[in-house]
Amino acid sequence: MATRSIPSTPSIFSVMSQLANEYKAINLAQGFPNFPIDQTLRDAVSEVAQAEVHQYAPYQGQLTLRMAIKDLIEQNNGFPITTDEILITAGATQAIFTTVQALVSTGDEVVLLDPCYDCYETPVLLVGGTPVHVELGPDFLPDWKAITSAVNSKTRLLIINSPHNPSGRVWSPEDFSQLIHLVSMYPTLTILSDEVYEYLTYSSTHISVRAYDALRARSVVVSSFGKTLQVTGWKMGYLCAPTNLMQRILNVHQYLVFSVNSVMQDAISRYLPTFNPALIRTEYEERMMYFRQGLSASRFTCLPCEGTYFQTVDYSQISTQNDVDFCMWLIKEHGVAAIPLSVFYNSKKDLHHIRLCFAKDQETLTNALEKLCKI
Repeated sequence: MATRSIPSTPSIFSVMSQLANEYKAINLAQGFPNFPIDQTLRDAVSEVAQAEVHQYAPYQGQLTLRMAIKDLIEQNNGFPITTDEILITAGATQAIFTTVQALVSTGDEVVLLDPCYDCYETPVLLVGGTPVHVELGPDFLPDWKAITSAVNSKTRLLIINSPHNPSGRVWSPEDFSQLIHLVSMYPTLTILSDEVYEYLTYSSTHISVRAYDALRARSVVVSSFGKTLQVTGWKMGYLCAPTNLMQRILNVHQYLVFSVNSVMQDAISRYLPTFNPALIRTEYEERMMYFRQGLSASRFTCLPCEGTYFQTVDYSQISTQNDVDFCMWLIKEHGVAAIPLSVFYNSKKDLHHIRLCFAKDQETLTNALEKLCKI
């Protein structure tokens, strides 16, 4: 197996966003909303900023926030959790890095399911682990035969992601049955489940890995306030883990971050009791349907979107260019920025698919659709 190195160039997300600014293109590349956040949350931040909460917070996170998260999880997911099983992090990416650094050692293997988010591989490389890439099936759902073949006694982590970025697919109960069987075969295997889009599912209900007793004690779940509350710039997230794994994670977290933004922790803890995931889900589903309906008049072909705020499309009817060149052409000639799916594959597999973000206000989506439908 060839030795992999840590990337030394900017990510495709930074590159495409920079090009979008340079060419004044509509940025549907990077995943961030461009509409106002809830005024109640704004007010909470303003109120908290006037209080004396500007010093270090407890390193596991403010208890009031962890209690609010506990209530949110139990009300919406239906399984119990304690505040000791919750850690506040500086975004989901930090949660992923910290978990990998805590649980993976030199020579350990980590199975990644391609196409996958680029931040999964780098922390594995940093600790001297070996990333093992397994491609999802042609429908972007797990290929359990391939996954089972890739896991062995040296596998310490299997990183999963549902709802899935970039495809928008969602795991089924049958997928989790397969995962339970796999975990039962390898007692040292832990699941790292990236569930940052947990409240953005449309055709089916999100299933957390922690919903299963057989998986809860062997899993770390990563969540993101940036996605849930539409505040990506705050870099606020959390992870959930059983106490035996949590202690190992805390040992790393205390030196990597020590304490997460105290003002934002307090503001979010005040806001969460009023947060209604159903409203967010409905809002994004309406945007998704509007965007897909608009694209039906174009030469792009929409793939299924069951969750997240990304729409994957096939451009085969438009061009034979590889997906990176097509995205460059799309920005420069048509004023719309997208992300090529090949960058999510270790093999750089080119399916002539690109990812578009519909977490935008209607004016932005309408203007983007007008441009896309002219191609």
